[in-house]
Amino acid sequence: MPMPDSDQILARLMALHPKVIDLSLDRLHRLLAALDHPERRLPPVIHIAGTNGKGSTLAMIRAGLEAGGARVHAYTSPHLARFHERIRIAGALIGEDALSATLEECEAANAGLPMTFFEMTTAAAFLAFSRTPADYTLLEVGLGGRLDATNVVEKPLLTVITPVSIDHTQYLGETLALIAGEKAGILKRGVPCIVAPQQPEALEVIEDKAARLSAPLSIGGQDWQSWEERGRLVFQDQRGLLDLPPPVLPGPHQFQNAGTALAALRHLDATNQQCEAAVTRAEWPARMQRLTRGPLAEIARDAGCELWLDGGHNPAGGQAVADTLAAMPRRETHLVCGMLNTKDITGYLKPLAKQARSLTAVSIEDEPNTLPADQTAAAARAVRMPAETAEDVTTAVADLARAYPGSRILICGSLYLAGRVLRENG
Repeated sequence: MPMPDSDQILARLMALHPKVIDLSLDRLHRLLAALDHPERRLPPVIHIAGTNGKGSTLAMIRAGLEAGGARVHAYTSPHLARFHERIRIAGALIGEDALSATLEECEAANAGLPMTFFEMTTAAAFLAFSRTPADYTLLEVGLGGRLDATNVVEKPLLTVITPVSIDHTQYLGETLALIAGEKAGILKRGVPCIVAPQQPEALEVIEDKAARLSAPLSIGGQDWQSWEERGRLVFQDQRGLLDLPPPVLPGPHQFQNAGTALAALRHLDATNQQCEAAVTRAEWPARMQRLTRGPLAEIARDAGCELWLDGGHNPAGGQAVADTLAAMPRRETHLVCGMLNTKDITGYLKPLAKQARSLTAVSIEDEPNTLPADQTAAAARAVRMPAETAEDVTTAVADLARAYPGSRILICGSLYLAGRVLRENG
């Protein structure tokens, strides 16, 4: 009897719990016990939380470690084109047969009991990681930290907290202090933590939690610094100064993310060559990614337009995109935007209004939480950005390319939209 493909199994797993998100660790502890605790057999874990920059920072740490010959497992979310992107085993995406078999094993051990999709897939990742030798395991928090499924690892080698800002308030709290408290939930007694530069309100919470756990902190802006100087990345800590090429991931904010990654790598005794590889070899799609092939890219190229893609979706993400656009060569910019109805769209669009001439709003196809295109357009007009709607991304790009030849077109607003674009654009 042929093994069902992973998409079929993943669809079944979505039905095990009435809520998509239900932050708790009890259900996962039960399942991991039934699986003989794979989370206790992982290669040394580097656990990464934060609001923005988690994925980019993880990608740079991974690039640096692999440049030194290390075998690295990595667990990230969400995926963009295929679920397999979430589980990287010793440097390679998990194969279809291995994914299907591991998911079915977890499903059988769970015996039909309530379990969220993320909890089940986290258990599958841990099981796969525990069976393949590696030197490190990089775990990206899915949501929050304290009650996130990845937080069942009792003694990581190192924790990392990237910049904390307002997002997911329905789950994490309405204030920066409350959100920082949830992120600081990944701190463990005696385990060092690299902390990116933070707003004072967030840093106070992180420092207080670390003091109670005797967790040594290495804080950006205090114990280490990173900045751009004459187009180069300069990093300095107590070990000395590094003068490196700029991060290959575009945007001024990546200098800060690179600093966080470099601080982590220096803690792990990485060489200068590994540090350079971290910033020059990292790959992280849908973060100001230039699209150069596929049907959409051809439409843009035929009109002399640049086509870009970004999945930032909260106010800090909007500011990062705006800063990136401001630092790029001057070119008339038009947005194609699709958002979820759970996001602060006004906060996201406000900084972008200064950098874009227009916005074309789309609904995200087959996404139940999509914000209707007309509401996205209304939000853009509210921040004084001219806005229209389009039936889909292809229509929007084609209309903009025809109306504004030679312009820059940026598809943005949601990772779900970015994933659809990457899938459909090959």
